[in-house]
Amino acid sequence: MTTSKQTTLKSNTKPLIKLIKQDHENVKDLFSEFEKLHDKKNSNEKKTLIVNQICHELTLHALAEEKIIYPVAREEINDTDLMDEADVEHAGAKNLIKELSSMDPSDSHYDAKVIVLKEYIEHHVKEEESEMLPKLEKSDIDGEGLAEKFIKFKEKHEKNNINSNSQKGKSYKST
Repeated sequence: MTTSKQTTLKSNTKPLIKLIKQDHENVKDLFSEFEKLHDKKNSNEKKTLIVNQICHELTLHALAEEKIIYPVAREEINDTDLMDEADVEHAGAKNLIKELSSMDPSDSHYDAKVIVLKEYIEHHVKEEESEMLPKLEKSDIDGEGLAEKFIKFKEKHEKNNINSNSQKGKSYKST
């Protein structure tokens, strides 16, 4: 019976894990697009669009994790250090996002801040995917329910931000 339950639980978390990893991949792709522009002349407009999209995606993802995933993870996996580190990593990323949101690519340290943000995110994703998510997979969570809440949370907040982003003209989608 235990084996059957564990199989069901692991299967149940797949939609949630897949969503989180897909967000990670999307941001990784955006960072790669930014890096291709690093030394190119006349790329400031495109850099701005990409960085604004990175900041937008990371903000939505972090908020959804903090409101939907982390409270459950904190309770289920019983690893205070891991969860506290995730909170601190989110706070550090948010600080850089805030700084970048008020900067222009021609500003001093703009590219450096984007690269440091990328490094923060890579570190955070590595820990999340190698430590937190496997622990969640072994827990007794409702992964499908959390995945649905995660999606709805992001959709709600996306709608709230559409007007401000479209007014600023700050959205980038890689083709």
